[in-house]
Amino acid sequence: MNLRAEIRRLRELDWRGLDLKESGAWPLLLQWICCLLVLGLTFAAAHWYLAGPKADELQRAQGEEARLLVDYRNRAAQAARLPDMLEQMVVLESRMAELMAMLPSGAEIPSLIDSISESALNHHLTIDFIRLRSTVERDFYIERPFDLQVEGEYHHIAGFLASVAALPRIVTLHDFILAPVEGSDRLRLSMLARTYSYRPQGGEGMR
Repeated sequence: MNLRAEIRRLRELDWRGLDLKESGAWPLLLQWICCLLVLGLTFAAAHWYLAGPKADELQRAQGEEARLLVDYRNRAAQAARLPDMLEQMVVLESRMAELMAMLPSGAEIPSLIDSISESALNHHLTIDFIRLRSTVERDFYIERPFDLQVEGEYHHIAGFLASVAALPRIVTLHDFILAPVEGSDRLRLSMLARTYSYRPQGGEGMR
């Protein structure tokens, strides 16, 4: 094939008179260009129809692979810390058991009140009243509040508060009001005390 002659024929070609039915008579260079164009369009269409969905699927798989790798690293790190976590769980369970033992059941509240009264008397205090309030139910425990009012000297009241804090059952003290008793050198202590009982989830087996 004379390339120069084919280029000259292509330049002299009347593009408006081209007829697809006479494509066999077109300049050979034009036929090659058309073949390459058809081949390129065919390749592009095949890639779009066949490879396009696979490319999207590959991209999703690569994203899933990255997510799984991150998850694997996190789980591997957790597995490496597992012995320490198990040891901490044992310590926490032991501490929880100790705290649970310090929570009185409903039947033990009268005995706890008696212990507080006895402590007040041992510190030479006069008990004005110890009055139970209604219980308050929480998600995992029950509050058992009661009002307490005693009279006595300052150091005796301080010793009484220390003895209440040292009771084997958990008792928290709130809303302190300390005021002098008229016509006396004694003080009056009014406060709200709370003790607690464990409440399993759902309220079953309430103590």
